Amino acid sequence: MAIKKENNDYTPAVGKRKCAIARVRVLKEKPKGIKIIVNDKDYKEYFPYFELQDAVLLPLKLTGQDDISISIKIHGGGPKGQSEAVRHGISRALLKIDEDLRATLKKEGLLTRDSRVKERKKPGLRKARRAPQWSKR
Repeated sequence: MAIKKENNDYTPAVGKRKCAIARVRVLKEKPKGIKIIVNDKDYKEYFPYFELQDAVLLPLKLTGQDDISISIKIHGGGPKGQSEAVRHGISRALLKIDEDLRATLKKEGLLTRDSRVKERKKPGLRKARRAPQWSKR
């Protein structure tokens, strides 16, 4: 049995949405401004659309975090699911750092794992619920 060593360099958290899983590390170092690295790229390069970038930054804006460094490894899902998984992971990591942020994050629904996933296709149907067109004659 391996003994897990405590690492004081970062605070880890996991965020999930649909099929996307984001492993978030909030680093202890304090840079000037917000520094977010997603899969070895800057978050603005990884998420090129403003809508996705805003989803990633939402927990930081709500809690007033100005100087923070975050490293994220993400896999699975599409761009929207990934950005929301990152948002969930950042929220959970911030909560581990400061428990007083719970009220702010919970009010916006950022601590709740959105469990909605794609419904499976059923036999005899075109999609999950879409039936073939019915003809009377």
